[in-house]
Amino acid sequence: MQEQTEKQNIKISVRNLVEFILRSGDIDNRKSRVMQAEAMQEGSRVHRKIQRRMGASYHAEVPLKIEIPRENYQFVIEGRADGIIKEELITIDEIKGIYMDLSYLEGPVTVHLAQAKCYAYMYAQKERFAPDVQMGVQMTYCNLDTEEIRRFVSHYTVQELADWFLGIVAEYEKWADFQYQWRCKRQASIQKLEFPFDYREGQRELASDVYRTIYRKKNLFIQAPTGTGKTMSTIYPSVRAVGEGLAEKIFYLTAKSITATVALDAFRILGGKGYQAKTVLITAKEKMCVCEEMDCNPQNCPYAEGHFDRVNDAVFELLQKEEIFTREIFLEQAHRHRVCPFELCLDTASWADNIICDYNYVFDPNVYLRRFFAEGTKEEYLFLVDEAHNLVERARSMYSAVLVKEDFLAVKKLVKPYSKKVAAELEKCNKILLAYKRECEDYQICENISNFAFALMRFGAAADTFLQKSTEFPGKKEFLDLYLKVRHFLNMYERLDEHYVIYTQFLENHSFMIKLFCVDPALNLQECLDKGRSTVFFSATLLPIQYYKKLLSTKEDNYAIYAKTAFSKEQSCLLIGDGVSSKYTRRNRMEFQNIAKYIQKIVSAKNGNYMVFFPSYRFLEQVYEEFFPMMGEQTDCIVQTTGMKEEEREEFLGEFEKERKHSLVGFCVMGGIFGEGIDLKEELLIGAIVVGTGLPQVGQEREILRQYFETHSGEGFDYAYRYPGMNKVLQAAGRVIRTKEDRGVIALLDERFLQWEYRRLFPREWEEYTVCSHESVSNVLKNFWGGQK
Repeated sequence: MQEQTEKQNIKISVRNLVEFILRSGDIDNRKSRVMQAEAMQEGSRVHRKIQRRMGASYHAEVPLKIEIPRENYQFVIEGRADGIIKEELITIDEIKGIYMDLSYLEGPVTVHLAQAKCYAYMYAQKERFAPDVQMGVQMTYCNLDTEEIRRFVSHYTVQELADWFLGIVAEYEKWADFQYQWRCKRQASIQKLEFPFDYREGQRELASDVYRTIYRKKNLFIQAPTGTGKTMSTIYPSVRAVGEGLAEKIFYLTAKSITATVALDAFRILGGKGYQAKTVLITAKEKMCVCEEMDCNPQNCPYAEGHFDRVNDAVFELLQKEEIFTREIFLEQAHRHRVCPFELCLDTASWADNIICDYNYVFDPNVYLRRFFAEGTKEEYLFLVDEAHNLVERARSMYSAVLVKEDFLAVKKLVKPYSKKVAAELEKCNKILLAYKRECEDYQICENISNFAFALMRFGAAADTFLQKSTEFPGKKEFLDLYLKVRHFLNMYERLDEHYVIYTQFLENHSFMIKLFCVDPALNLQECLDKGRSTVFFSATLLPIQYYKKLLSTKEDNYAIYAKTAFSKEQSCLLIGDGVSSKYTRRNRMEFQNIAKYIQKIVSAKNGNYMVFFPSYRFLEQVYEEFFPMMGEQTDCIVQTTGMKEEEREEFLGEFEKERKHSLVGFCVMGGIFGEGIDLKEELLIGAIVVGTGLPQVGQEREILRQYFETHSGEGFDYAYRYPGMNKVLQAAGRVIRTKEDRGVIALLDERFLQWEYRRLFPREWEEYTVCSHESVSNVLKNFWGGQK
């Protein structure tokens, strides 16, 4: 008996088991798109409504688990039955909320019925029913728009359920065996794993803090200056925690592909030290697609036809061959087995120990990885959120929703020849938006839009019926785009609470929009964080940390630390320019000349590469026009332009690697593609000049944020303007000192940086600074550069 309890558990949910084993056929967005537009929140609401209507014999949300012993491990299958009807005939009820006209359902969907049959067998085992006992299995389908219900009931003996269920388990057994064997290898490799480098100052303490956070099942916010080695300092203790059995999977979440590459390199380094783990880098679907146009059906993509018949074999073969899985590996395997590379990537991730992916795959309600997070249960996942300062605005975008009036009119014209019913519903939506438009001068806060939401639901129901009948028609792409936007809008409408503001506004092109604006995303993010064990948020610019703690989580007991810098004070010279400002009231030619003169003095103090960051492209151009004649041929200049492509960006950065006689000055925009995430080490960049405090442009949304946080915390201006602005400043300044060998100047050109409200947001490394003028800046820099070894 003791031996039995020490066996490893190989766990899988009922839903994942049946979807994995029973899937077959094609990927076909023409048939499945409507069915898959599943609203988890809306679905949960309908579940509760149906369950409340049932009588006293109906028992809702019954957790079920079955343990199947194997020679080396215990196979654990678990889930939650939507309902068990305890009458003379015990019946399992499985509820599915779908966007579909239920009259088109000829019978239950195979995988849905399979879920219910699993629960029936698991309940029979729990209650020790005899093999000849009859059980009912009921599929309850509910249209999420109309709340119409349709039920399918079937009956099975316990013996029939057992034969079927154990057949499913037998098919899964080779996967469970693989999981067990690989886990043994992984755990053994972690036991001997050491930190791969000599610890930098403060790095050992940082790694210990991360491990302690995981051990205590808490969340941690880390302000980690550049050079602290935060990637390895978070990954290594997380891997050790997995080795101690505290966690099962690591999700490394990034905002940009360059930081994903750094994380992948860290896992590779640990692999070189003996760590054995499966690590998947998830690349965006559009970058994985092998077709000219991303249209996932057998007619347009040869890889879509029969994909589900072949993909499991492709995954299993790949798992035997590789430990690090990248885009190139998935494309090669997809070509070999003729399967969709993106779906292959997601399926492989199910078996991975480490998943490196964009924030979207955990937090976005439209994109998140349902195979990990759809069950609503808490798992032993670790979330490492890199460059976490980006998550605030990203989350606001994920949980907000926009609809534009003109889209309804355009789609109505396209669909009218094919469905008068759908066109009529679109017209009703348009009329309500027209009424909102007449009430709106520039923008308008809306208190109640229930009439519009109801009209959208009616359109959704009509669209579902139409899409079931019509697979192809001219303008289908535009129709589906609007349909999915409406679905997202309704899903976010279900989330509406005091953290949202609804408003209408005229756009620059004179079109009219309505927006559900998620002002404070903390509650929505916390729902996602609760699906894991611990989360570590880290960034070089997570200041003030209380701002990020409030907007990224609702927990009151989150930890926060300030990691020690590995750099010395002598490596940098921090200047604050006096008598200069980027305020709108001061923007005139004299002030542009004033700023240009500061730049000229700074870049003339030592030949090298510099970046100058501005609050806007217009401001950049105005100062550049004054600066260029000052320097003439003494300086080489390059200028960031709007909408630069990948090649142009690489060409821009490539200029910093060339040898040249004169200084190079790159004119850039704060918060843009060169404002963070680039790594120009040593002599490649010796100065960053930041013009202005980075305050976001005044606009309706910024003012909504200001008013909201003024009401809730009395910090409206800080939350809407000052904190986001200073983050851009810190990011831009952070481009200079990247290694212990770097040496450079950081110049803040705005006298507002001398105000306490801004100085209190300076990182600890900025405690020493020099206030300078046009007259003194050259001497200050002469002393700094003269002291260079």
